[in-house]
Amino acid sequence: MTQAHQAQREWLQALLQGAPAAAGPEWLARMHAAARERLEQLPPIDRKQEAWRYTGIDTLLAERFVPPPHREADLAPEERAPLEGLETWRLVFVDGRFQPHLSALEGLPEGVIVGDLRSRETHRDNLLATSVAQASGHHAHLFTALNEALADEGAFIQVPAGTRLERPIEIVHRVTDASAPWLITPRNLVLLGERAEATLIERFSGRPGTRYFHDGLTDLVLGRAARLVHYRIQDESREAWHLSSLRLDQAAESRYEGCTFAFGARWSRTEQNTVFEARGAECHLAGVYLVGEGQLCDFHLDVRHEVPECRSSERYKGVLFGKGRAVFDGRILVAKDAQRTDAHLSNNNLMLVRDAEVDTKPQLEIYADDVQCSHGTSVGQLDPQQVFYLRSRGLPEVEARRLLCLGFASDLLEAVHDEALRHHVESRIRQTLVLEGG
Repeated sequence: MTQAHQAQREWLQALLQGAPAAAGPEWLARMHAAARERLEQLPPIDRKQEAWRYTGIDTLLAERFVPPPHREADLAPEERAPLEGLETWRLVFVDGRFQPHLSALEGLPEGVIVGDLRSRETHRDNLLATSVAQASGHHAHLFTALNEALADEGAFIQVPAGTRLERPIEIVHRVTDASAPWLITPRNLVLLGERAEATLIERFSGRPGTRYFHDGLTDLVLGRAARLVHYRIQDESREAWHLSSLRLDQAAESRYEGCTFAFGARWSRTEQNTVFEARGAECHLAGVYLVGEGQLCDFHLDVRHEVPECRSSERYKGVLFGKGRAVFDGRILVAKDAQRTDAHLSNNNLMLVRDAEVDTKPQLEIYADDVQCSHGTSVGQLDPQQVFYLRSRGLPEVEARRLLCLGFASDLLEAVHDEALRHHVESRIRQTLVLEGG
């Protein structure tokens, strides 16, 4: 065992030994026990593994994280306020713990369940236990297994067959306590029945100076012809580490649209895994990331077409400045039997300075012959002539560059269906570029 691997094992043991035994339903204890066994068997993470070639974890292992205490927390008025113009059903987690008094769940349609993973109304039958057991262990590595070994909080959402939600469900994760480096491990489960339709918004943020590791795991299960639109806004503290692993299970003719906007965290990684095993399903992934001084932002995507007549796309754009570093590792695999597949993959990056760095690896593996597929990547700079044109019209250079950056990402921003949410994201892009001098 190498010194690095030994350090990784000691880091894990310290986390597991320092975690108190979680009180909760029996299925939760079974999940914890199985994950702890899995941690003993999984290989350590290192740069020799293709999935981690460009993303180191040394800074993460240097911290000694601790689980946050179970307690009622509060938010400042400006933190409590919903996004302007956005009306949602809302689950609020502060410092990793569910806060019912800050959440807004009144008026849910009949049969719709939105609540904490451990709340009595959500584990009253075997549904949760069965769903978690089926999903556990898939696409496992050190951090997903760590989540399942320690998770005792998270969101549970069930939308029954034929139900169409008229407004989004929002999950808010906010960290306020800077007294310790927290380990936050939410385990989320979202179930949509046949022909159900919903929009899900997740927001992640932390007060300046808070240090924590958000190690989240989300399973999304879509029934036949279900529709889920999923927005994620990662705006963590600049002293935080953020990892989100998403696993998608789609029945025939279902459609998933996922879009991630990443602004925060010193180290962040988003993983998404999808396997098409039923005909006619669609999965469309997109994202915009802004990466500045001292930040690393990594997207690791894996979409596998195993059956005919499915559609997928991956469209990601990044703006880099300072000494920011981005990683894009996107893969679409089309198996031999997956005829009449429609799959497209692109990653485009805009480098505002020479010191920024991006490692981009779009991969398209095709073993079928009747397909429509494409992939590509680009890394470039702002066109000086476009900057000059805007300056000749009276705009300061900084504003001209900012406007061109927004134009670069405009096609993905316009795909955000909710106007209030789109306005919020555009404002955050402007604010980030102002702060970083972009």
